Order: sequence, then structure tokens, then C-alpha cells
Amino acid sequence: MKNIAVFASGNGSNFQAIVDAIEAGILHANVSLLVCDKPGAFVIERAEKAGVPVYSFAPKEFSSKTAFEQAIHEQLEKYGVDYIVLAGYMRLIGPFLLEKYPGRIINIHPSLLPAFPGKDAIGQAVSAGVKVTGVTIHFVDEGMDTGPIIAQRAIEIADGETEQEVAEKIHAVEHVFYPETLEKLLN
Repeated sequence: MKNIAVFASGNGSNFQAIVDAIEAGILHANVSLLVCDKPGAFVIERAEKAGVPVYSFAPKEFSSKTAFEQAIHEQLEKYGVDYIVLAGYMRLIGPFLLEKYPGRIINIHPSLLPAFPGKDAIGQAVSAGVKVTGVTIHFVDEGMDTGPIIAQRAIEIADGETEQEVAEKIHAVEHVFYPETLEKLLN
């Protein structure tokens, strides 16, 4: 069974979906560690409730991205992490971790990449008036949402749907699609 570290920055709904999928026997993996770059984020409470160890840090307390990625790497080594799974981690992964985990860093993004990379993908899709958006799971490289695509799932946007309504549809898909895709990839 693979050990994964989930990196998250906020509410942690995808973190929770992963934990729930493991408990339900859908995903055969072990969440060895939560890495969070926002010490007050709700995802930390979710991890503590699930009994998952937490490494939380404030990036500005480090001299550089490499310095905090070295500190993260120490934790990943300590917990025997095989894969890094990004779930709402709102920072680009730097060269240090990319080198340590080649082909083993996975991200989920709320659009059909290459459309609408970066922040606010849902807002970008709604503003553009597209009729179809979706969810992409991809490997992480040095670019912003440019790594090789693992899987995608499309979601229709109905006329007049608000950004909030589209976000709810996307999250509902993500919470099932991410654990299923991780199961296929890891096992």
C-alpha cells in the first residue's frame, strides 16, 4: 500500500474525500501526512480528526522556497511518503521537490486543462461563457497546471448557472473522481 502526503491550503474537502474513500475501501493507500502552508486552515482540523499527522508551516518564516521545501522533504522522508497528492495546495511546487519526487506529484484542477489554468478556473470558465468545463487530474511539472494529464471528466454548465452552482457541481465530481483516479494510478 502506497503512503501519500496530501498538500492542502484551505478547507480540505478533497482531503476529506480521500480519507473517506480509504475508509470505504475505494482507495487503497495510506494518508501518512498532511502538509499545509496556512497554519489556521480548516484542513488541519480534518486531519487531526482523522488521526493524520500534520506538518504546517508559514512560508514567510523561511528564507526561500527551497528552504521550506527542504523542511517539507524531511517530513516526507520521516513518514515514508511515496506520492505527493495536491488537494487545493495554492503554491507551485519548486525544483527541489520536483527532483525528489519525479512523476510522483499529482494535482487536481477544476477545469479541462489546458483551458483555464491557475487560480479561479471556475470563475474564468463562467466568465468566458463556456458550456462545458470539468476536472483534470495531472502530474505536476515546473509550470502552472502544465504537467501530463492523467484523467479528465467533463461537466456541463447550464444557461444562467452561477459560479457557486458550477463550483458545487465540480466539487461533487472531484470528491469521487480524485479517489477513483488515485486508486487506478497507485494500484
